[in-house]
Amino acid sequence: MNVPMLTTDFLDRGVELYDDVTGVIADDGTEYTYAEFGERVDRLSNALLDMGLEQGDKVALVSGNTHYFLETQFAVQQLGMVFVPINYRLIADEYEYILNDCDAKVVVADHAYADEIQPIRESVPADTFVGYGADRIEGDWHEYEDVLQSGAPESPERPDIAEDDDATINYTSGTTGDPKGVVRTHRTEHVHALILAHHMELVDDDTYLWTLPMFHCNGWGHTYAVTGLGATHVCQRAFDAADTFATIREHDVSYLCGAPTVINRLIEEYERNEPETTGDRPVRITTAGSPPPKAQIEQVEDQFGWKLIQIYGLTETAPLITTSNSNRRIAQTDRAADLKVRQGSATLSTQIRVVDEDGEDVPQDDETMGEVVVKGNQVMDRYLNKPEITHDAFNERVEGWFHTGDVATVDEDGMIQIKDRRKDIIITGGENVSSIEVEDTLYDHPDVQKAAVVGTPDDDLGEKVTAIVVEKDDADLTAAEIEQFARERMANYKIPRRIEFEDDLPETATGKVQKYEIREEYWEGESRRI
Repeated sequence: MNVPMLTTDFLDRGVELYDDVTGVIADDGTEYTYAEFGERVDRLSNALLDMGLEQGDKVALVSGNTHYFLETQFAVQQLGMVFVPINYRLIADEYEYILNDCDAKVVVADHAYADEIQPIRESVPADTFVGYGADRIEGDWHEYEDVLQSGAPESPERPDIAEDDDATINYTSGTTGDPKGVVRTHRTEHVHALILAHHMELVDDDTYLWTLPMFHCNGWGHTYAVTGLGATHVCQRAFDAADTFATIREHDVSYLCGAPTVINRLIEEYERNEPETTGDRPVRITTAGSPPPKAQIEQVEDQFGWKLIQIYGLTETAPLITTSNSNRRIAQTDRAADLKVRQGSATLSTQIRVVDEDGEDVPQDDETMGEVVVKGNQVMDRYLNKPEITHDAFNERVEGWFHTGDVATVDEDGMIQIKDRRKDIIITGGENVSSIEVEDTLYDHPDVQKAAVVGTPDDDLGEKVTAIVVEKDDADLTAAEIEQFARERMANYKIPRRIEFEDDLPETATGKVQKYEIREEYWEGESRRI
């Protein structure tokens, strides 16, 4: 039997089986059962139909982690329309680019971010603008709650939706330049949510705290998986470390996600105030975005008492394609952090290879580096309006495999370890240096809060290993101390030859350090670039 895999399956299961369970706790504390949540979704769907929207139309949303993000996503998708969640930290020009690129018919925006939408209204395709807290937005905006309540409470008649129909467009976070619209179908979202639910150990009595931005590839698929399992969403509008610990205790949270920068801020808060880190239940946290330093893993597990799960992927893969969450292998090692820093093995129904420049598999010696390529039903359909870039992404080295742009090694057990983005490998004096390996070493220093390592111009070496360091509060580090610390822990050619101190590092909304911005400062005006 062939039954279409749709994102609506997760909404339907949550509402049908867990109607009296608290499904969503809004950031203001308002609680909605799954039955109430389902009715609000239906009302919003009917309101969208009343606006004249049709199957295939795009609805864009600019919001933090809110109940109405979840409502809008499912209301749009059950009508066969396409959901476009957008990074809420962008500026007007970037919104203009994205809204034109995806041809959005309706824009829904939170009052906190609408000021960047207002100036571009006349230069984008949308003719309807809905604001959450519209009375706090300059200009003519429809109030979200009024729009929702205007819709009939009955379930709308759903059109015929094919599993290969577009479900969502997620724009890349832009660490390499202009964002690209990653088009994901109902099938890719559905399959990914199933994979996620298994490997993240999700169950129906989980209470999930939204610290991870929902807009980022639909919250790494948790918008679907948590709903379909009948677990409880707790919305944290914007991340705050102290509030995170307080919310964990108040709602007995059992699970959350966050990029390494989120973990870093939680550690800082713990070191300052030593809050209680759990409620009555144990807590697990999933991290991705960049490889976490071993020191972070050990602090989370030893001091917080949490279980840390490392995953790897990218917007184009939903993101989950590998994980090091292997009880069997962890039990076989003396130091769990040595294993958990690895991105791990392929998830269910996923194929992973690490290939050289000729597209041949590198040896499983845990030393030879190559590019990670992947096949799986969770991999994107295409880049919106970019057929040539799409073709290259699936065929650059190996035909028919998605090319991640990440450089990794693979060990005898098939576990990969990301060493860098292809562009972030530093070639110094003919030697390849993984910037992530150097960063991981610097993070072991007790006074280092953040570190970024890039290659900078050098007439003799070609590139010089350069470290930009953010100290912890009250620290008083010197470049000589950092260099000596590194010299005691790594090969001579990997040691940073230039060390600078900054108050902070440029990051995306999902916590990825924007190394291209750092590199630009050093390479501007150079006649060549490594």
